[in-house]
Formats: sequence, structure tokens, C-alpha cells
Amino acid sequence: MSNQRSGRTYRAAANDNSGMGTMIFFKYAAELLNEQGYEDPAFYFEQVVDHMRSGGGLPVDKRAVEKVLGL
Repeated sequence: MSNQRSGRTYRAAANDNSGMGTMIFFKYAAELLNEQGYEDPAFYFEQVVDHMRSGGGLPVDKRAVEKVLGL
């Protein structure tokens, strides 16, 4: 019988909403919207990309979302 305790286990995060894949999604969405002539919606996707590039993650409350979008 071993006296060693079992190690801690952590569930892998499937999507932390702040990773590179999420940023790339918003970046491509902005590019595609601009290409199709939807400059206003593209602006908001660009706001999210800028926020994430400066180290921020996706906000989880309404007021923080307003701030990221510049509303």
C-alpha cells in the first residue's frame, strides 16, 4: 500500500474565450464584413480584436461589453 496521495486533476478548458482562435475569428469576421461592404458591423469586431490584443479577454457582463464595443 502506497502513502502517496493522488495528484490533482484539472478539466481542460475547451474554450476560454480569450485564445488565439477566438481572436482570429473576430479578425476574419471584420475582414469579411468589410469586404462585403458592412463597415459598421466590422468596426465592432475590430473593437473586440483591439481589446484582445491589448491583453483583455471577452467580457462576461453587459457593462464591460459596452465598454469594449465603445457604446
